[in-house]
Amino acid sequence: MRIRHTGPAPTHRNDLKTLKTLLPYLLEFKGRVALALSFLLIAKLANVSVPLFLKDVVDVLSVQNAVLALPLGLVAAYGLARLTTSVFGELRDAVFAKVTQRAIRRVALNVFSHLQRLSLRFHLSRQTGGMSRDIERGTKGIGFLLNFTLFNIVPTLVEITLVASILLVKYHWGFAAVTFGTIATYILFTLSITEWRMVFRRSMNDLDSQANTRAVDALINFETVKYFGNEQYEVSRYDTNLASWESSAVKNQMSLNLLNAGQGVIIAVGVTLLMGLAANGVAEGTMTVGDLVLVNAYLLQLYGPLNFLGFVYREIKHSLADMERMFSLTEEQQEVADSPTAQALATREAGITFEQVGFAYDPQRQILNTLSFSIPAGKTLAVVGSSGAGKSTLARLLFRFYDVSSGRIAINGVDIRELTQASLRAHIGIVPQDTVLFNDTIYYNIAYGRPSASHEEVIEAARSAHIHDFIESLPKGYDSQVGERGLKLSGGEKQRVAIARTLLKNPPILVFDEATSALDSATEKGIQAELAVISANRTTLIIAHRLSTIIDADEIVVMAAGQIVERGTFRSLLAQNGRFAEMWRLQQESETPAA
Repeated sequence: MRIRHTGPAPTHRNDLKTLKTLLPYLLEFKGRVALALSFLLIAKLANVSVPLFLKDVVDVLSVQNAVLALPLGLVAAYGLARLTTSVFGELRDAVFAKVTQRAIRRVALNVFSHLQRLSLRFHLSRQTGGMSRDIERGTKGIGFLLNFTLFNIVPTLVEITLVASILLVKYHWGFAAVTFGTIATYILFTLSITEWRMVFRRSMNDLDSQANTRAVDALINFETVKYFGNEQYEVSRYDTNLASWESSAVKNQMSLNLLNAGQGVIIAVGVTLLMGLAANGVAEGTMTVGDLVLVNAYLLQLYGPLNFLGFVYREIKHSLADMERMFSLTEEQQEVADSPTAQALATREAGITFEQVGFAYDPQRQILNTLSFSIPAGKTLAVVGSSGAGKSTLARLLFRFYDVSSGRIAINGVDIRELTQASLRAHIGIVPQDTVLFNDTIYYNIAYGRPSASHEEVIEAARSAHIHDFIESLPKGYDSQVGERGLKLSGGEKQRVAIARTLLKNPPILVFDEATSALDSATEKGIQAELAVISANRTTLIIAHRLSTIIDADEIVVMAAGQIVERGTFRSLLAQNGRFAEMWRLQQESETPAA
């Protein structure tokens, strides 16, 4: 049987590194691990003693006129050994359960926490479906690895050693030789074939993650799929990934069948040789019937663990492969990290300064060029310009989702790179143009701005955003579900929820990125009046498309190709009769009803 591998599975693996990554999570419960291993050893010693008691019972009963009390004592000892094996095995699992579950919890929490700390660039390029599948498989692999390594691989090897030693001491050296030879052949065969076939499992993981990514992406963007009538296209694309996965899965199963068949042959040969030696010993009178029963009992006792050992080893290798992908997520480096000397920002009056700021998402495409402007504390600055001028990039840099390529951004004279990201972002509230909500209730989404806020404060924020009456009109009110990414709400309703959320946060710095672009004119005027009141004593950056919304801004800057080409008040810019005045005329004409 010749199976060729095709697929994107990586070839480099470091199982030792994966185990070292997992080890610290076990050290929290060193005492429990030691106690569980003690119970394990007691259970195995009792299990190995069972055939010895059975042999004595058989030998005593095979003698005529045997004393009845002696077999009863041996039978009681036999039963006690069986009971000890079972009870201490269960105690072992009970003691170790907390170790396993806590390790799974801490690893999953660590991975999730690390992903939350990663910079925006990583999250913009991630594949959510595949990544979630990697984390799911990895956490499941931890439980399997811990339980089966400590409680199957180790005890099986201990039991094999004990049994082989007993056979060597009590009987002809051939028994121990056949036992060790069978085990060595079995292990070598299992290791070599398992290593060979691991590439198929890794390929399956890759293709499974790809297929899941395709499916999740299509489901999240189902509206776009339906807009273009591409349901069948998405189904076909998903099936293409599944077909590749199917091919890998078939090869994986065929290689597994080859492994199982080889293991069966090795065990059968070993069992036959040992039974032959035992039968010959009984025939020659050098062994009793009890000895034959003992050897047979040990063979049966070893056959199960040995056969299971092959399965466990395969699954452990699979678990290591699954965990490797998950742990690789924790190796992703933070593009934006706090300085070791970073200080916490604490102010209610924040002045913002952009000094000679240059920035590029890609070195080959500069977005901002030596950009300089200031927003005094409590004042409002509006930024306008054509699409692609770099307006929204200002907000991302202010939040420090990215670090500037040159120049600096300062708050109250302190470079934001010298501030902790948590304190910086706690001081800024944003209403983005594209509002995405959590798949939860409207109340939850508003309260997300400040989870510790009281019910009354949440309601007041909704009133200020002119959405309270709409929410109250819904059958379930504030408990209404908004759906995936808020798709059950209209664009204007989502934007008003976002405004309420930001108002509840109550930060000293406000950023409105086309904050009213999805609202009708009447609603926009109401919210604009409210926003004017709210931003009166706050430092406010407005990224605007509708110029009518920034008439009262303290200063307006006009951007083009990453630079400021005009700046001034609304009236002074109109008086300059430049780019801003042209934009104003075009918007006025577009809003004038046709004759």
